[in-house]
Amino acid sequence: MRTGFHRNFSFTKTNFIKTFVMHHPHRIPSIDIVRGLVMVIMALDHTRDLIHTEALKGAPTTIPGVSAGLFFTRWVTHLCAPTFVFLSGVSAWLSYQKSQNATATRRFLFSRGIWLLILEFTIVGFGIWFDIQFRTLMWQVIAAIGFGFLILSLCFTLRPKTILIIAIIGMLLLNTLAVLPQQTMQLPVWAQAFISVQVFPFSPDRLLIISYPPLSWALIILLGYGAAPYFKQAANIRSSFFLKTGIILLMIFIALRFINKFGDPQLWSTQEELAGTIMSFVNVSKYPPSLQFLCCMLGLMFVLLYIFEKNQNKFSNILRVYGTVPLFYYIIHWYVIHLLLFAILFAQGFGIADFNFRLNFGRPDAPNGLPLWGVYIIWVLVVVVLYPICTQYSRYKHTHPEKKMLRYL
Repeated sequence: MRTGFHRNFSFTKTNFIKTFVMHHPHRIPSIDIVRGLVMVIMALDHTRDLIHTEALKGAPTTIPGVSAGLFFTRWVTHLCAPTFVFLSGVSAWLSYQKSQNATATRRFLFSRGIWLLILEFTIVGFGIWFDIQFRTLMWQVIAAIGFGFLILSLCFTLRPKTILIIAIIGMLLLNTLAVLPQQTMQLPVWAQAFISVQVFPFSPDRLLIISYPPLSWALIILLGYGAAPYFKQAANIRSSFFLKTGIILLMIFIALRFINKFGDPQLWSTQEELAGTIMSFVNVSKYPPSLQFLCCMLGLMFVLLYIFEKNQNKFSNILRVYGTVPLFYYIIHWYVIHLLLFAILFAQGFGIADFNFRLNFGRPDAPNGLPLWGVYIIWVLVVVVLYPICTQYSRYKHTHPEKKMLRYL
């Protein structure tokens, strides 16, 4: 039995990617690889959120007062959400081009959008909080993508360049609104929730937290959809586009950051130490995503697309596995991390009665959790544990195209 398992697992590792490529020649490898990379990095942020001993003591990007190790552990994970959302838009266009069926595409985008909204407030929400009463509801990245798909289902038949222009203009307008005095906008709270982070206490014991403002993130999906035709060019032209776009976006970020006037509400300043100044300079706003944040993170995304367009090896093949089943990975990884959190807390002498499932991921108020080096160990463990699970599911999903429901996970 043991020998059979290892023989089967070895077959999966050595032949899965070749079989996958053979059956899906229309897929662009660099998209799956970069998406897989950000899914792996994302697990680091969520492991830190749940397990780091200082996770409840303040934001890990507060300057001054935070170590460089903790700051960059959080900062590097900023890459994940905009990349995931942007590539969702790209994938939507590629799927439409493959089917050439506007009615079916509109139906799929709308139904997938509704499905993602339901997932966010049920299976995903429980995976984050483990609260059977669902007292804290959070509008996060999955709901943001779902809302973006709903918007896209209304306008996907427009020319991609038109959608691209709409997205760019929308982002510039939102960043202009962000620098206006609050009293100038005169928007009701429900309307502000579309463009800024808001908290709605809809009962004495229940909260709705809009941490990913719907309109701000929907524009990123539209941006990905509008830029998608460039992803279907010949490989050499595509890689050149990736590199040039990445460099241009990073240059815009650096220029805007040096000007220190527009594109991010969080200005940078010189600190006592060089490391602090560097952290202040790159400490851009994700909630909601600022223009500088998007230029920086999407610029890095395009550079990574270029790198993996040019270089593919065993490591990139491993990443590609995660990138072929991102939603499945996203859901499962919350449960794996949370179960590991419980194991750590039980080992530290706590019991279920000590846990608070409302606002702190089921952690008690007493000192607990692991230091940063322990967070990295747990993160690696989570990623390794999920690899064979994702491999098996990806192989099953892509060898059973007749099972239409698998498209939703």
